[in-house]
Amino acid sequence: MSDSLAYELDRAHVFHSWSAQGSLNPFVIAGAEGVEVWDEEGTRYLDFSSQLVNINIGHGHPKVVKAIRDQAALLPTVAPAHANLARGEAAKRILAKAGGHFGKVFFTNGGADANENAMRMARITTGRDKILTQYRSYHGNTGAAVVATGDWRRVPNEFARGHVHFFGPFAYRSEFWSDSPGQESERALHHLERIIQVEGPASIAAILIEGVPGTAGVLVPPPGYLGGVRELADKYGILLIIDEVMSGFGRTGDWFAHQNTTVNPDAVVPDLITFAKGVNSGYVPTGGVIISESIANVFEDQVFPGGLTYSGHPLAMASIVASIDAMEEEKIVQNAARIGEKVLGPGLHELAAKHPMIGEVRGLGVFWALDLVQDAATREPVAAATVGILKGELMKRGLLPFVADNRIHVVPPCTVSDAVVKKALAIYDEAFTVVEAV
Repeated sequence: MSDSLAYELDRAHVFHSWSAQGSLNPFVIAGAEGVEVWDEEGTRYLDFSSQLVNINIGHGHPKVVKAIRDQAALLPTVAPAHANLARGEAAKRILAKAGGHFGKVFFTNGGADANENAMRMARITTGRDKILTQYRSYHGNTGAAVVATGDWRRVPNEFARGHVHFFGPFAYRSEFWSDSPGQESERALHHLERIIQVEGPASIAAILIEGVPGTAGVLVPPPGYLGGVRELADKYGILLIIDEVMSGFGRTGDWFAHQNTTVNPDAVVPDLITFAKGVNSGYVPTGGVIISESIANVFEDQVFPGGLTYSGHPLAMASIVASIDAMEEEKIVQNAARIGEKVLGPGLHELAAKHPMIGEVRGLGVFWALDLVQDAATREPVAAATVGILKGELMKRGLLPFVADNRIHVVPPCTVSDAVVKKALAIYDEAFTVVEAV
């Protein structure tokens, strides 16, 4: 199939998400391997988007591909009411990474319905209705998950009830007039407590936050914030759900972002964890909820009113088992941590020192964002057109970027090497030089 035919078929028949259909010009990807994708002409690009920040193990990992093939030959599908070995092995491995506080895994088809079901569990367990989430957040595009989301996508989709939003910490663009990370954390926690108080603690089932808000800008919480949220949840009898859909399974250099000592120096443990994306790098759609023993016990004698036809699909389960095993054997999570600390993080800070357009660098592991500004003093964001030009310059040089608002998210697979990171940094440098000269 030629590149033009792939494009023509897409434009004729495919309805794209989050888009006005008439103005689309999608990039055609013909194949991928490791940290690269290529088009129909064979032109290769470094995938520093990891597609939607989910290709943690890299493209086409042979162990994961083999596991899917082997499972397809044995048992390609099975109803969720039955037991099968792949599902049990996947749950066992996930729970081993989550820690002893957790006892069961409910599998879903992706991150959005993982968050849907976590909110449902919290509401049933507490007998309360409201869910508190941050304005700078993304939790998925299903009925309640998109209303839990804080960004603009919530507004045309507000058909679910019982959702209240609050501002989380973001020192670079503070809502609280803070002048330090510590002050930002303190004031954000005060704000959250006031929201809890005025909404009525007895009406709030859960606080749902991302381990590190990703789509909103890779907002690593300041020290003390997660610990403070846990304290407020306990004080008012509210459950804490951490959404690790984007930040989990190696992205921050740990299995889960809330296990990272930079993110969570207080070693806070949530009541529920949601996951998807990096658990199997999206090779087969899957996600799930990791359930604490106490919440799982609620449903020992009470029916959980939820389920999905493809929950725990055996092809997805086999890919999870192979992915987690390969990440352990090949020390992929450790590689992500080392790359972030020794190569990618320092390299991005060097770029920021060279290019005034980069107002702030933030992140860890292979999870970074460049906040782009027109003026370093005012921190006024660059125009969308500027980001579009920068994206074009990056692609001309063989790098597929992730762009959002006024930001470039630097999010390669966890398998990325030092040499590839250095090559990418040189491409970013060239692209910024060109755009700043315009």
